[in-house]
Amino acid sequence: MAERPGLLTRWNQARRADGLALRRALPDRLLPLLVAAMAVLAALALAGATGAQILSTRWSNGAASMLTIQVPDPETPTTTAGTTTHLTRSDAVLAALADSPGASRVHRLDKAELGALLAPWLGQDHDFALTLPAIIELHMAAGTQTDATALARRLAAIAPGTLVERNAEWGERLGRLADSLHSCALLAVAIVAGIAVVLIAATTRAGLAARRLPIELIHAMGATDGYIAGRFARRTALLAFIGGLAGSVLALPILVLLSRVAAPFAAAAPAPAPAADWTMPAHMLLATLPTPLAATLLALAPAAALIGWLTTQATVRAWLRNLP
Repeated sequence: MAERPGLLTRWNQARRADGLALRRALPDRLLPLLVAAMAVLAALALAGATGAQILSTRWSNGAASMLTIQVPDPETPTTTAGTTTHLTRSDAVLAALADSPGASRVHRLDKAELGALLAPWLGQDHDFALTLPAIIELHMAAGTQTDATALARRLAAIAPGTLVERNAEWGERLGRLADSLHSCALLAVAIVAGIAVVLIAATTRAGLAARRLPIELIHAMGATDGYIAGRFARRTALLAFIGGLAGSVLALPILVLLSRVAAPFAAAAPAPAPAADWTMPAHMLLATLPTPLAATLLALAPAAALIGWLTTQATVRAWLRNLP
């Protein structure tokens, strides 16, 4: 008695029963490789978009909401109505700033911070011959509008010569620059997605041309457009998913490195990033990325599969409509 075919054998026979032979129509090497390359490019563009968005938020909430106050002769006692008080000029300004409406933080730069600020111009020697003015940072609460001119007049009455520098203009410029970079990165993502659509459509049409006679035969025997398109679309979606997953894995170390380089620009208190441990598992490396970037990286493979499925469905159905 003949041996009954095994489950794998019967599944392979059923898969080839309609004669489409999609492994020959859509090879499983070229398309995943091309999609992987597109996924790496999309990941880098998405990293640029995410980084620009984070920088825009940081600059808008940081520089735009901060005022810098410069107090000359900071250790000189203040005078009120011709009478010298026990407060120095810097202490009097600090007390006035602490009572300002909407002030969330008042910080006077110490000698080390001033030295680090002036080091690019004056070197690392912090023993300055001249008396440096006191530099005070006034951080305003989010959404608070401050009249810098009125504040400057109030502080000048307490400590004449005090200057107030409003950083909102530079913050707005930096925000516009970051928004422009964000838009350019999203445009790059759209271009990569468009190239992927064209690539998948061309590959699908090549597969249809390679299997034209079998497709025409089963179509004439009653196979619906939806059945044929579905078979092609499932195959393409699987290959695109594999390519997108490979591209995500290849892009992961690059994105981790870029995120570490950009971390000081996005952090409230810049600090050197620890050395990357490239021996850790991929999911732990993924956890070191910003949450929006990690989410978009995880979504690359499903997005590639969806693009492949939709593109193939549309391409095959359009091709079948032109059959005699």
